[in-house]
Amino acid sequence: MITILSDKSFQKMAFKIIDYGSREYLQTVHLRFNILREPLGLDITQEELDKEKTDVIIGCFDDGVLEACCLLRKKSDVTVCLRHMAVLSGLQGKGIGRVLMTFAENIAQDLGYNKIIMDARKISVGFYEKLGYKICGNEFMKVTIPHIEMEKNLQAAGNILPS
Repeated sequence: MITILSDKSFQKMAFKIIDYGSREYLQTVHLRFNILREPLGLDITQEELDKEKTDVIIGCFDDGVLEACCLLRKKSDVTVCLRHMAVLSGLQGKGIGRVLMTFAENIAQDLGYNKIIMDARKISVGFYEKLGYKICGNEFMKVTIPHIEMEKNLQAAGNILPS
């Protein structure tokens, strides 16, 4: 599935669901490593990658270049967990993450989920709160940095991709 957005802010971007193990999937692994793990001195293990076989992997491409990605992992029949949200350095703060989140929320709803949960990095909580996510747990350490549990009820959200 590919959705092309065309507006003043984003020129021409393609959002798509990516097949596990594909060339585009390997690009998401590389982006996630560079943005989320390498700065912490951590790697992504093969065991972690093996668990992604049934995840919904979403990428944002501009002129064929991967600029952002995230994964959705089933937690229950009604709940999905957002994982590994990453936006290319230099493009953070420009709205790409917001649009990717809207796309991911729409995909989750299309798949029948009505809630997204996540372990958000503490430094990103404000970003997610602006998108309607609520803190639902205490701060804890994960991959060496503080995280906070967050959630959003999608039925009340009424997500629509910008035209």
